[in-house]
Amino acid sequence: MKKVLNIVDIISQKAGEIARWFGLLLILVVVYDVIARYIFNAPTIWGYEVGIALGMSLYCFGYAYTEKIHGHVRVDVFYIHMPPRGRAIVDAVGGFIFFLPTIILVVRSAWNKMYWSWSIMEKSVEGYWYPPWYPLRTMIFLGFTLLLIQGLANLYRAVYHLVKGKEYA
Repeated sequence: MKKVLNIVDIISQKAGEIARWFGLLLILVVVYDVIARYIFNAPTIWGYEVGIALGMSLYCFGYAYTEKIHGHVRVDVFYIHMPPRGRAIVDAVGGFIFFLPTIILVVRSAWNKMYWSWSIMEKSVEGYWYPPWYPLRTMIFLGFTLLLIQGLANLYRAVYHLVKGKEYA
């Protein structure tokens, strides 16, 4: 099991590294679009959609990495002062009650939307150049699937801590 969890962590780490590149590309596109629009008075027709796609890809690939490093928002008023076993209880209960049901529904919905998008070869209708939208739907599905897998790995670690009384190493 340790090997599987390490592979999940490596995949989440790589997803985070990919997300950084999406962030850099997003900055470059936005800066280019702003300069073209406000300095040269020549706005692009593609900047808006590309920015949305890059931003969404950045978020989706960052989800699993953020879960890996326990960086998602939580109210730490009590959690931070709990002993490790108390944190494991909160993580396990929260994982089973809130995380799993929600993320399974989100992944299922993302799958359905991605499948539908590919079946009709969906295109964006927001702008004038109608870029394909099915790759973005695929990124959304992959991002939430990676989040589910990393969340399951973290949940396993929390349950292991509760059962064995020590952290999973």
